[in-house]
Amino acid sequence: MADIMEIIRSRRTIRQYEEKEVPEEVLNEVLDALRWSQSWANTQCWELVVVRDQGVKNALQETLPGGNPARNAVAAAPVVLALCAKLECAGYFKGSAATKLGDWFMFDLGLATENIALAAHALGLGTVVVGMFDHTRAKAALNVPEGYELATLMPLGYPARQPAAPKRKDVSGFTHYDRF
Repeated sequence: MADIMEIIRSRRTIRQYEEKEVPEEVLNEVLDALRWSQSWANTQCWELVVVRDQGVKNALQETLPGGNPARNAVAAAPVVLALCAKLECAGYFKGSAATKLGDWFMFDLGLATENIALAAHALGLGTVVVGMFDHTRAKAALNVPEGYELATLMPLGYPARQPAAPKRKDVSGFTHYDRF
């Protein structure tokens, strides 16, 4: 596996994929990266739906608005990962929210999403994190039960092209020491 900083620096959002299946053993490596994600008190609140069925991918695509640049990727990618979370698990202590921010599932799924994206890139795959879609319709298409929330869709496949890096802020542009 390549150097972690090189993986972080070279990972890009991928919305176009080769017409090539993702082998099960490669997919399992990506899923293992999710398994090892850190989480609130090791609650591992995530649940994942792996979508390969074209009919389900088409139904998910219909939940994205026409202007979403990832709309075509959801139907075209060989795999779509749907990240869900068990509610009132992460960020809870003795049945009550333990922080001002309440349910911590979005933070935990953010960590899990990054693990997936970096592992996929290290394995020669590309991903895009999709958050702008009709969550209620997508949950129904995936049969997500009550007590769980669908947070994001991640098309996954071999990149058709590697885009250039977008401009990034300098570290000094967002770093403060001791006080904001």
